[in-house]
Amino acid sequence: MIILGIDPGLRTTGFGVIHKQGTKLRYIASGTIKSGDGGLPARLKVILDGVSELAATYQPDCAAIEQVYVNVNPQSTLLLGQARGAAICGLVSAALSVAEYSPTQIKQAVTGSGRAVKEQMQQMVARLLALPGLPGTDAADALGVAICHANSHDTLNAIAATGLSGLHMKRGRLVG
Repeated sequence: MIILGIDPGLRTTGFGVIHKQGTKLRYIASGTIKSGDGGLPARLKVILDGVSELAATYQPDCAAIEQVYVNVNPQSTLLLGQARGAAICGLVSAALSVAEYSPTQIKQAVTGSGRAVKEQMQQMVARLLALPGLPGTDAADALGVAICHANSHDTLNAIAATGLSGLHMKRGRLVG
């Protein structure tokens, strides 16, 4: 299974592509989409086009994206949500299923701590994917999203197959 992970941002959107075979994870690619300094509609188009191009290039089987955290500044949260929406539109227009994970879930899945700092994420992503060096912070976060999905995908499918409804994740735990 090839997984495309997205760490949305209005100026810089991180992406990471990994291959999961059984329990093994293999790095394929990572980087960033820079939207520049233009007006909001033009920047959102850059994100939409960039994510669409990634989907066409790497032909992932599924995608995962980080959920928006509520910022102290409501305007920043709104702008981040719009960037995230543009990325999701690029993914669904490529007919990909899109899973969503909170920052805490991603950090917990990658580092074992939901409060990990960016440097810890970079180091653990490099270790888990046997990278020769540390990826940039945005790319590491996106690879972390993909790793989180790789580790959660089978479990979530098993839960869905049992017909259990009303369950959701809260602080990294499955609750009813």
